[in-house]
Amino acid sequence: MQKVGMSSCSTQSEKDKAGCGCGHAVAFDGATPAYRRTLGWVIAINAGAFAVIAIGSIVAASASLAANTLDFLADAATYGLSLWVIGRSARLRAGAALIKSASLAVMAVAILGFAAWRALLGAMPDGGAISGLALLGAAANLAAALLLVRYRKGDANVRSVWLCTRNDLIQCVVVAATGLAVILTGSRWPDLVVGVLLAAVFLRSSWQIAWQARAELADERARRDEVADFNSVASQL
Repeated sequence: MQKVGMSSCSTQSEKDKAGCGCGHAVAFDGATPAYRRTLGWVIAINAGAFAVIAIGSIVAASASLAANTLDFLADAATYGLSLWVIGRSARLRAGAALIKSASLAVMAVAILGFAAWRALLGAMPDGGAISGLALLGAAANLAAALLLVRYRKGDANVRSVWLCTRNDLIQCVVVAATGLAVILTGSRWPDLVVGVLLAAVFLRSSWQIAWQARAELADERARRDEVADFNSVASQL
């Protein structure tokens, strides 16, 4: 689910995102009305896809589709956080990243639990429903990706949204292929294996985001300490 500091020039127009006349290049941080509108549409797409696919995943009784469903929910929530922290302090952005990390970890545990439950029941998932709903999810992610592709080279906050959307598109295609594998093999195991693999991917992403957020918080504390020390010395002069 990847955040860096903002430039004092971040409120300039979108066309100046590569540089703002301060003597050096500045990564676009999303602080423009156009990007905010785009991210709002992406959030709406993910929320809508979650509502549809969530119902389908229950009907299909699929672990991989459940993972896909929870991913849409997490994306809608974390993209909302990304929208909220645009232009705010490094401390707030790192805190938002930790929330994203925790949500991914909870989602991974839920998927593993669902996969274990399905394995114990021994019931067959509906391969056709898995593929159909996954392709619907792929279409939603493709629409979001087309909206975000022009912002794929922004700062870590902006770029993380693009990377998540791109990865989710790939994930939906994998889940669609899983449904086909269930149909061809007549076995529930392709679905369960993919569900577990997706849970592992979410856990890895959770760890990476948490590690970077903790590093950013440490950097922010170090900067505050330096400022406090400087002010203390200056007050004694």
